[in-house]
Amino acid sequence: MAYSVRKVAAPNTLEHRVYVEKDGVPVSPFHDIPLYADQEKGILNMIVEIPRWTNAKLEISKEELLNPIKQDIKKGKLRYVRNCFPHKGYLWNYGAFPQTWEDPNSIHPETKAKGDNDPLDVCEIGELVGHVGQVKQVKVLGVMALLDEEETDWKVIVVDINDPLAPKLNDVEDVERHLPGLLRATNEWFRIYKIPDGKPENQFAFTGECKNKEYAFDVIRECGEAWERLITGKTPAGGVSTTNLTAANSPSRITQDQLPPLPSNQELAPEKIDASIDKWFFISGAAA
Repeated sequence: MAYSVRKVAAPNTLEHRVYVEKDGVPVSPFHDIPLYADQEKGILNMIVEIPRWTNAKLEISKEELLNPIKQDIKKGKLRYVRNCFPHKGYLWNYGAFPQTWEDPNSIHPETKAKGDNDPLDVCEIGELVGHVGQVKQVKVLGVMALLDEEETDWKVIVVDINDPLAPKLNDVEDVERHLPGLLRATNEWFRIYKIPDGKPENQFAFTGECKNKEYAFDVIRECGEAWERLITGKTPAGGVSTTNLTAANSPSRITQDQLPPLPSNQELAPEKIDASIDKWFFISGAAA
């Protein structure tokens, strides 16, 4: 399958959107890209929302038609994560699994917290830097359970199947063996990244432990089943746009000719951002 992106407006603006296309036709990265690239081999698709080392908090827009990727907004301003020394922006290619949903109506029996109403979050730890809207094929290695404002916010650890280390990374213990310190840094990053914005340290379920591949696949399966209930109308969608072109048994499915026209691709230079986004924050106890 040939996936590409269609960019609208300049990055670092409120209007900026990145649409994902398949064979030149806009599709929903939330609903139209299969979760599995090869289920028999355990290879999944992920959508890159935020490339490694960048700061703009980009995410799949749940509410907009075809769920383009846009920058998150808080109090009318574009959101950026701060640089918490020694970390520059995001540590991994950060994104989401398509056709998954963390159901806010469901409380997880072990985390004791409800889902966060988003597609399942993914941290891709390979060495190549991705691009916004890229569809990567990945192997699952483990999962952490962040507790964010009384919601379960799973973070699945994966590696691009084309990464040089991918053949050696098959479960969570392999990550520590071949990439020592990365899981600890991942835990630290999620604990502290909101502190510069005046928020408290984030908490984890399981005392921050990264669960293994088997546990991660259980989470993925649960979130895949939750998405299936959402897209078929068994669970109320709330404010989530479920319009799609491919999902079987979906009352929100439309045909290509029913799509409203979208702006053509615009390769525009990013707008300048405030210099404060590049500032380092030194968080006391970050390396603990």
